Amino acid sequence: MITVMQEHSALPPVSKTKRKQQMHELQALGVALVELPETQLHEIEIPQALREAVLEAKRIKSHEAKRRQLQYIGRLMRELDPAAIRARLDAIEGSSAEATARHRRLEALRERLINDDAALTDFIAAHPGADLQTLRTLIRNTRKEQKEGKPPRAYRELFRLLKSLDAPAAPSS
Repeated sequence: MITVMQEHSALPPVSKTKRKQQMHELQALGVALVELPETQLHEIEIPQALREAVLEAKRIKSHEAKRRQLQYIGRLMRELDPAAIRARLDAIEGSSAEATARHRRLEALRERLINDDAALTDFIAAHPGADLQTLRTLIRNTRKEQKEGKPPRAYRELFRLLKSLDAPAAPSS
């Protein structure tokens, strides 16, 4: 115990305000873990006790009980290096931002293909392996569906085809 006290005396004292700020930051990191889907939570390397506490917090419905559980998670986080967890959370958020951007880009491409015949020529030039006949059929069927007010089966199928054609060009994470 004497050695522990000697180690702490070498460090400059941390103010109570700074300690509380650090605890709140760790608790906020814990909240981010609780908000993750379970599939993404299992991808993050964390101790089993923390994982169980996070899963328990997901199940708790009572506001006060959840607040106490989040404080407990924050306390467990004090024993860890939060930098690795923060980095993994940032990577997860970044990959979903990339996926959202890709989805929007493909939706815009689908709209251009439906509304402009010249867009198909540009697309085929950029994707020489694409099946031109299938693309034309899907575009024609989508236009017909929209004109007749039918369910968007071909519209969705066109998106799936564009997504599959875009897959090799998409950056892998």
